[in-house]
Amino acid sequence: MTLPITTLALIGTGMLGREIARGLIASGALPPERLILANTSGTPPHGLPCRTTTPAQAAAEADALLLCVPPAAAPRLGITTAKPVLSTMAGVTLARLTELTGSTRVIRAMSSPAAGDGLAFSPFTAAPGATADDRALASALFSALGTTAELPSEAQINVFTAITGPVPGFVAFFAEAVQRYAEAEGIAPETALAATRQLFLAAGQMMASGPAPAEHVQEMVDYAGTTAAGLEALRASPVAELIAQGLAAATARARTIG
Repeated sequence: MTLPITTLALIGTGMLGREIARGLIASGALPPERLILANTSGTPPHGLPCRTTTPAQAAAEADALLLCVPPAAAPRLGITTAKPVLSTMAGVTLARLTELTGSTRVIRAMSSPAAGDGLAFSPFTAAPGATADDRALASALFSALGTTAELPSEAQINVFTAITGPVPGFVAFFAEAVQRYAEAEGIAPETALAATRQLFLAAGQMMASGPAPAEHVQEMVDYAGTTAAGLEALRASPVAELIAQGLAAATARARTIG
């Protein structure tokens, strides 16, 4: 599915911007000649066959803008436009986006570098000034990068900054704990790493289309095998509460980082 616009200015070519560009091109949503990249240096990022210019020039030429710069760089964008402006900047509110760009047609989203492989979950929320066409653009754009959902309130974006933005941060932390346990039991580090990677690869694929995570857990508990013993111990521990504390800390930071 191609995007319902002629050209998109993607402003910010760091890790997230590059992966979003790669995902849009790979999915066929935008051919390279319809994607204008922009950064402060005007230097093309390696491996992307798109024209690269300055943010102001890209904003002047494109039909819509997607801001992927770090929140600290937002005040230096130097953009004034009435066009639709989509943003993946953590913590930068809809009101602040209007202040920075002059546009009332602003949409705030959260995505992740998994967008390059079409695996991101990129929810978004729109300001009152955004039109139905603007929201349709956001839905099409973020669907090309994985899956998306329009949220009923802006406050919820901060939660997704914690649970979908940091791929694979929180999952990698749990995987690290599994690997360290195996190594402590005498397993060679390279074998422990290979097993851990396969565990999380298989788990991710199974949960992507099968039952919900809670149902997977209950299935294993009901089977009453070795995994059930481990899961019962985890259920009896404070680990779920500690994970929630970590996510809450990330969400709280999202409210102030912008």
